[in-house]
Amino acid sequence: MKNGTIISIDKLIKQFPVGKSKFTALNGLTLNIERGEFMGLVGPSGSGKTTLLNIIGSLDTPSMGTVTVLDQSISSLSHKQSSRLRNRHIGFIFQTYNLLPVYTVYENVEFALLLQKLSASARKKAVMDALEWVGLTDKIKSKPAMLSGGECQRVAIARSMVKRPDIVLADEPTANLDSKNSHHILQTMKKLNKELNTTFIFATHDEKVMQYLNRKVSLEDGQIVKDEVIENSKN
Repeated sequence: MKNGTIISIDKLIKQFPVGKSKFTALNGLTLNIERGEFMGLVGPSGSGKTTLLNIIGSLDTPSMGTVTVLDQSISSLSHKQSSRLRNRHIGFIFQTYNLLPVYTVYENVEFALLLQKLSASARKKAVMDALEWVGLTDKIKSKPAMLSGGECQRVAIARSMVKRPDIVLADEPTANLDSKNSHHILQTMKKLNKELNTTFIFATHDEKVMQYLNRKVSLEDGQIVKDEVIENSKN
């Protein structure tokens, strides 16, 4: 898969109504992200990290400025087009896992494929490949309540990767994990980043995550205050 700019953000402003006034969450932000990056958005709470992830993931739209993801302008997409972009090209990982408690591990991962026109055999292969990536092929019949926090997050990674997305957006994915599980999760994601050339973008406060990043973009009050390439990140 060729490299090149996969996300282009120009003079992005995002405002939310607060009473009779407006709160500016993102204030004139400009940023380019290349295919295959393993990067993080860092900064204090309220700096705009999650808002930016939501716009990149077409869960929200800019108030002003442009955001182009895979050559598609987020502002111009219809609801159906936004859904298609997410379903085919973007994976999401959250700190709360968001697994369906009544579904097995296999069913939770397969769920991400049900909107795509795949045969049952193609879905099965994709699900088993994804579970093999995260080392959970022995848990396919287990339900989330039977798993540890680290295992639940690995299921969430498998679910996000099963469709082999171009981009994975991870919002504080290690927040509920201990140090050992955090490193296991991050090593898994780094491996998938290298093998599949998937672009990973984290919103995080976690110093453990920052050890693995190749690029760190620091936000403050909705603006970029530092953008640095990290040469000595963990492989």
